[in-house]
Amino acid sequence: MATAAAPDSSLLSLLYRSYPNVISPDATEPDYLHATPKIFSQTSYGEAEEADVKQWLNTVTGLKNALAQDEKPVIESILAQLNTHLATRTTLLGAKPSVADVAIYALVAPLVEKWSPEERTGEKGYHHIVRHIDFIQNSKVFSLQIPEEEKVIIDVDDVRFVPKPIDPKEEKERKKREKANAQNPEAAAEKPLVVGQGKPGKDQSKPAEAAAKEKAPKAPKPAPAPAAPPSPSIIDLRVGHILRAINHPNADSLFETGKTVRTVCSGLNGLVPLEEMQGRKIVAVCNLKPVTMRGIKSAAMVLAASPRVPEGGDAHAGPVELRITFQGWSEGEPEKQLNPKKKVWETFQPGFTTNGDLEVCFDSSAVPAVAGQDKPAIGKLATASGVICTVKSLKDATVR
Repeated sequence: MATAAAPDSSLLSLLYRSYPNVISPDATEPDYLHATPKIFSQTSYGEAEEADVKQWLNTVTGLKNALAQDEKPVIESILAQLNTHLATRTTLLGAKPSVADVAIYALVAPLVEKWSPEERTGEKGYHHIVRHIDFIQNSKVFSLQIPEEEKVIIDVDDVRFVPKPIDPKEEKERKKREKANAQNPEAAAEKPLVVGQGKPGKDQSKPAEAAAKEKAPKAPKPAPAPAAPPSPSIIDLRVGHILRAINHPNADSLFETGKTVRTVCSGLNGLVPLEEMQGRKIVAVCNLKPVTMRGIKSAAMVLAASPRVPEGGDAHAGPVELRITFQGWSEGEPEKQLNPKKKVWETFQPGFTTNGDLEVCFDSSAVPAVAGQDKPAIGKLATASGVICTVKSLKDATVR
């Protein structure tokens, strides 16, 4: 359980304890702003990221003052801002660690400790702050030296309300509109145009003959370029690292992984133990169209090997094995997003298989669309460095 004033009372003592080689125990006012690259020396930071760290340290100071003076409106405003910011990020900088994350933890962890389940994960709760606190205190990226009894107890299965995922593009557009409206309030106050009436002030007295003016013939469209021969290389297979896997709050058979970097709902629940999903490397199909699965938007599909089943059999009966792979046909680039109407993944998936040597392969004979190409019948799947991908025990299995 966290103490009343954050682990070991302050940010300074937490940094002393966790990073003794960087933060001197003799320093009473360390340079927090420039501590980030020293603590996380294997990570590089640009000027914009350093500015963000400075801004968040200022925000921490503002929140600390508001808490000291019990200014509830200010406290709620800052927490709401922080929660929204973390909705699409693992850390304050997105994915990179910083001392600002540790500062947030030291100040906010005691608040989270006191929050009720509704305040944590209810409809108006601070879901993303709670997730951030849990990540900071347990992540090897930060390696904070916090005794188990001082950590905030967070039940990852106790989710009272699942918020709608925030689309980063929509959030960016929303902020852009707000900035434009702030700079030009008169334009923002203009009434929308009525269909058929034209723009205000525009001359509507043009003679009817002008509308009937003969249009110039359109230039013929150039002939389309010949289509490239079909290849599994258009499927975007990427090696990923599961930051955290939890049981899907609305479905017994689904895992939810990589909460904020890329959320993936995987139907491996019941086939792979939850503890085996934590922190492991996987391969995911990353250019499928995102779909909402029981209220959570899934942005990729985790691949696994499983035995072939006869027609009508239970494809979810298991066992399965996750593996790290990279497709072997290297020409061309993967499409940005596969068109679900063209059934691209469904076309190539039958060719993804394992052989008798437990190697992951592409069997072109199982995909009629690639027939006639000057390619080997069986192409082994490999990493970019040429390491052949294998599974643990499933021979002649399907990969999906």
